[in-house]
Amino acid sequence: MITELREKFNDKYSSENYEKLNSYFTDKFGDEVGFRMCETPIFFPKAFVGRLKQACDDVVSVLKRPDFKSITEEAIPKNCYVPNEDEHTNFLAVDFAVCKNDQDELIPQMIELQGFPSIFAFNIFKQQGYKEVFGLEENLSPYFTKSQDDYIQKLSNVILGGHDKENVILLEIFPEKQHTKVDFAATKEVFGIETVCITKVIKEGKHLFYRNDKGEKVHIKRIYNRLIFDEIDRWEPLDLQFRLTDSDVDVEWAGHPNWFFRISKSLMPYLESEYVPETRFLSSYDKYPSDLENYVLKPLYSFAGAGVVFNVESHHLEAIAQEEKHNYILQKKINYAPIVKAADEGDVKLEVRMMFTWADNQEKPELIINLCRLSRGEMIGVKYNKNKTFVGASIGFMEAE
Repeated sequence: MITELREKFNDKYSSENYEKLNSYFTDKFGDEVGFRMCETPIFFPKAFVGRLKQACDDVVSVLKRPDFKSITEEAIPKNCYVPNEDEHTNFLAVDFAVCKNDQDELIPQMIELQGFPSIFAFNIFKQQGYKEVFGLEENLSPYFTKSQDDYIQKLSNVILGGHDKENVILLEIFPEKQHTKVDFAATKEVFGIETVCITKVIKEGKHLFYRNDKGEKVHIKRIYNRLIFDEIDRWEPLDLQFRLTDSDVDVEWAGHPNWFFRISKSLMPYLESEYVPETRFLSSYDKYPSDLENYVLKPLYSFAGAGVVFNVESHHLEAIAQEEKHNYILQKKINYAPIVKAADEGDVKLEVRMMFTWADNQEKPELIINLCRLSRGEMIGVKYNKNKTFVGASIGFMEAE
């Protein structure tokens, strides 16, 4: 996107270097990354970064509304409500498609948002891999913090919350089967905390424990939560001593599960910004738009694009029961602009995730890093980009001020 850096990168690109990039991560973590790494990083121009920040500010202003909890109360399914919720989320991720306006300027258009952690730790190694393998300039950085050390410190404040690393766990279900398992390994590398499957959590009275590599029982005082209810449902029935909804446990959350629901697609109808496409709950329509071809139908509680209907027709809407319509949104279609010139052929579409932490003593969320995903398909995601090049996970670099 910075033309000079893009051309320089493409001129030097080779498939051998791409193989070295993948080997860099395999050598580091002893396993293949569970998702496709893109052949290229992204180079953000300053004007576009400014628009991204403004778009994020528009989102944050809604999170800061005094009535925020009341307008999002219905977003939490009753069977998924977790006690001891904190005042605000610890994590925020906002996804934007990269588009062009009538003046041919690059602009972000929001796709969705989540009050849930993303791959914060692996991003450290991701950017290092691109820099080392492709010999990128030192003044390029993906961080919105002062430095990488500052980034790590801010994450540590939220994830560890002042506790010893032995008493903090990353909670998942069957983590070895998750495509994000490389981030679990990276989290242990950076913060020293273990990843524990919920099936291995021991509950004794109000206290939770896990067994370390020596077989010793260790008290869990804080949970860095990476587990969503959809994943639990996928594996049911499970023999669990501890469930997220238990009300009698004495534990802190880094990423309380309720925020996964409160800050989600269900929030989009409340957002007003030039960077947010028109979005309404399906239940709010007396009459559906006549140009349904210009809309996308999305279920509120789905993961990784499941259930999204791109080519909407009236029968899709009529098939949804009236009592379920509040669980769907109709969103104006976004036209991704193919703006990343690939080194082999063609231009590629881009999606940017802006990632925040929100410590207990902070007034508002703090933007700390980004990640990117590239696509040649209709949607971002593996199944839409099979056997394609210059697609997959990446990161955006910015030039130092």
